[in-house]
Amino acid sequence: MDFNQKLNGYTEKINGALKSIAESFPKNNIVSEAMAYSLLAGGKRIRPVIALAVADSLGGDMDMALCFGCALEMIHTYSLIHDDLPCMDNDTLRRGMPTCHVKYGEAYALLAGDGLLTYAFSHITRNVKDKAKAFDFINYLSAMAGIEGMVGGQTDDIKAEKERADIETLYSIHARKTGALINAAGAAGAIASGCAASFAEGYTKSLGLAFQIKDDILDVEGDESKMGKTLMKDINSEKSTFVTLLGLECAKAELTKETNKAIEACAAFKDEGEFLTLLAKAMLEREN
Repeated sequence: MDFNQKLNGYTEKINGALKSIAESFPKNNIVSEAMAYSLLAGGKRIRPVIALAVADSLGGDMDMALCFGCALEMIHTYSLIHDDLPCMDNDTLRRGMPTCHVKYGEAYALLAGDGLLTYAFSHITRNVKDKAKAFDFINYLSAMAGIEGMVGGQTDDIKAEKERADIETLYSIHARKTGALINAAGAAGAIASGCAASFAEGYTKSLGLAFQIKDDILDVEGDESKMGKTLMKDINSEKSTFVTLLGLECAKAELTKETNKAIEACAAFKDEGEFLTLLAKAMLEREN
């Protein structure tokens, strides 16, 4: 398998679909403009890639997986807009570009995030004909994106900025803050293939933790020009991360452990799990 060729094929399909979605936003509206600005700012598109790859591996409905994956990317983008706000991380760069609130102001950025969150669900209901599967994914996605998942993890992450977290708490935070939407990506591909939403969780739970550990490592030793954002913020603010709690070398060991667990979980896909295995390895070696 040519991993990069397949990855680029998935990414091109996703970016084309997201462009079409952005073009469907209401015209002559500054919030629509801010929504499109953030949605089309680039990025790895790892969540919709996982949705497509899981569906592909299971012989599923690729159009449905793409629809689910694009909805998921809208929700991920909304979370980044809100995460960058002055009341949260107060970041000025995202993917090498001014963050949404820097370009459009805090109020419009807040509304752009709200707009993407709600548009994601209407995108599913308008475009998926199998309403039972649409319902199953919306049910799973709303849990993963909400207080039980990403929002809950973010809540505890804010709390941990004021009182240092232990390692068990940190795992719990990032299983939700980062991992929940990666679980939803696996669920998107599984549901589009007629499988249970939880089918790919063995893979996505470990991949999500590995993704966050790698982010924490890159915050310390990454290249700012490749990362497209300010580095060392977590270290300088003494935030609880896998690096600050474990040390750099132990964090790297945890990264390898979680990556290997994700690779082992690819056995569930039998002979069709090669791309997912290679994706886990690529996440281990990524530079941004």
